[in-house]
Amino acid sequence: MENYLDNDIQFVAGVGEARAKVLDRELGIRTVGDLLTHYPFRYIDRTRIYPVAEITEAAGLSYVQFRARITGIAYAGEGRRRRFMAYAQDATGQAELVWFHSIKWIEKRIEVGREYIVFGRPAFYRGALQMAHPELESVEQALSRKSESGMQGIYPSTEKVSNLLGAKGMYQIVCNAWAQARDRIADPLPEALRTQYGLMPLREAYRNIHFPQSQEGLRQAQYRLKFDELLGIQLNIQQRRTDRLAKSNGFLFPRVGGVFNTFYNEKLPFPLTGAQKRVIREIRQDTVTGYQMNRLLQGDVGSGKTLVALMSMLLAVDNGFQACMMAPTEILARQHVATIRRMLDGMPVRVAVLTGSSKARERREALEGIASGEVDILVGTHALIEDRVQFANLGFVVIDEQHRFGVEQRARLWTKNAQPPHILVMTATPIPRTLAMTLYGDLDVSVIDELPPGRRPIRTVHYTDAARMRLFGFMRQEIAKGRQVYVVYPLIQESEAMDYKDLTDGYEAISRDFPLPEYVTTICHGKMKPADKEESMRQFKSGEAQIMVATSVIEVGVDVPNATVMVIESAERFGLSQLHQLRGRVGRGGEQSYCILMSGEKLSKESRARLAAMCETNDGFRLAELDLKLRGSGDINGTLQSGMAFDLKIANPTLDTQILAVTREAATALLAADPALAAPEHRGLDRLRRRYSGRDEIDFSRIS
Repeated sequence: MENYLDNDIQFVAGVGEARAKVLDRELGIRTVGDLLTHYPFRYIDRTRIYPVAEITEAAGLSYVQFRARITGIAYAGEGRRRRFMAYAQDATGQAELVWFHSIKWIEKRIEVGREYIVFGRPAFYRGALQMAHPELESVEQALSRKSESGMQGIYPSTEKVSNLLGAKGMYQIVCNAWAQARDRIADPLPEALRTQYGLMPLREAYRNIHFPQSQEGLRQAQYRLKFDELLGIQLNIQQRRTDRLAKSNGFLFPRVGGVFNTFYNEKLPFPLTGAQKRVIREIRQDTVTGYQMNRLLQGDVGSGKTLVALMSMLLAVDNGFQACMMAPTEILARQHVATIRRMLDGMPVRVAVLTGSSKARERREALEGIASGEVDILVGTHALIEDRVQFANLGFVVIDEQHRFGVEQRARLWTKNAQPPHILVMTATPIPRTLAMTLYGDLDVSVIDELPPGRRPIRTVHYTDAARMRLFGFMRQEIAKGRQVYVVYPLIQESEAMDYKDLTDGYEAISRDFPLPEYVTTICHGKMKPADKEESMRQFKSGEAQIMVATSVIEVGVDVPNATVMVIESAERFGLSQLHQLRGRVGRGGEQSYCILMSGEKLSKESRARLAAMCETNDGFRLAELDLKLRGSGDINGTLQSGMAFDLKIANPTLDTQILAVTREAATALLAADPALAAPEHRGLDRLRRRYSGRDEIDFSRIS
């Protein structure tokens, strides 16, 4: 029966080959199943008939219907601008109906003096009601027709689809598909599971999502369909975790040897926080179990993740293995190398670096050193995944700011060995617990929830352009104290040329408004040559330059303790997580630091909420929760790009936390009883699991 849902959409009444191509191209609807999972985003009560006088601009109604008699028709314009108008009137008022195309079709079907039920989106001109391309149905037809439901769904669409199908076109196609499909829908959930969790059958869920019989029926349908999506994802996550833990193929690190102990006793730059000690113990425990470690380390900006990663890599070195760390940018990779070499100064640990712009000698020494086993720790960018990079004995991999890499890039690192190394993925972008259950349910999660002692909270304020001279005055005050300042401009991929001009204009403006000779301003952006970028960073780190004008290329990892002011221009154009990352570039020394968010006067409600949240808290986890709520379900697939490619049509892990927890529990119990989902009653569950399995060419659970 389920095969019917795989039928081409063109064979549904009202579609055809031409419309099918548009539906595929615009909305990704190819099959009957795609259509039935193209859910309405809101509903209109078609049982309600409004008096015309109640349909006002102040009422704010999006769609309405009224009963009125056509009192006259008229034509206006010529050629492409020709339009057909009809005047409809009830006992309370009059409305003007207008059609800009399909005029010949509508003029044959409209009759002056006849009563119609008129449905559409109201518009107003000088207070008068107008309606473009409304749906008309004679009163006789409306009374004789038995509709599926009094609530009509409004479906997500595009301009091309709306123009092609009209106001009610998508709804009518769904009606036609439902008439053919309703008796051919197989339920993937066994009856026992539906009973256990109080779920309506899938057929009833489809019926009530498209043609709600009641508000309660709609609620139950939404719950059931969300349950299916989240259960499919959890079955994958839990099964892959079970498979990973079933294999005793992890490298053993039984020794805590001289390298680790010497570093811990003699080289620590500051005492470890309790959270850092806890995470190191968790990693240490993973590496003596015989299982391959797959751990996510979350920690707010400045929490000391790099130190934990280094000490974990030293465990590998003590046990005769090599380690590597992959960073998303050359700036961050070279900063990691400088930090690690400084911390390990005088110790018998050889560290090498490899990036896309490494000079011939640096590249040759790194490649030869790791192939021979002479190099203990290799730090680099995506250059580490090149085929020519061959390790002698890679045992531990650290991926910093893992969300900045594509899944395939990350996964290629663990193919450097026949036996997979231990994996530690790190992020300074806090992930809400509920979303982590979806994205990283197959990983063990560690959290560093303490900042090193001596760090002061960063003070964050929001200024508009009207306060720019006040901003310049404050910058002068901080520079006079011997401090340094970042000024960051947005860089948006789709409009790179425009934003690059923003940055250069800003650089010129700051140079103009800071005319004193002792102020040196440097610039850093992604279009610069690596050598020029490195020289700019050197000038700023050394204190030769007081101001750095940059794009968000400095978002991650740049560490200049003397920088105490972060100015973010056009702050409304950044997401909350990126604003928080940029703020984390200051406050890394003992002095009070500041983040100043600059914006225009006109802001959207969402932008105001983001900037207000930044001013209220420095807690990255609170900001992550708010960011996801502000973005809502629309961006969930974008967030999920860092893991498997899930196609969520109705579930939102941020909002549907209760269903997420229940499906996690259900998936765990089902797989405990039937790990392969091979029982006859579980065949539908296996199909559901495969539908949400993501990409099949790589086992992404190994390195999410």
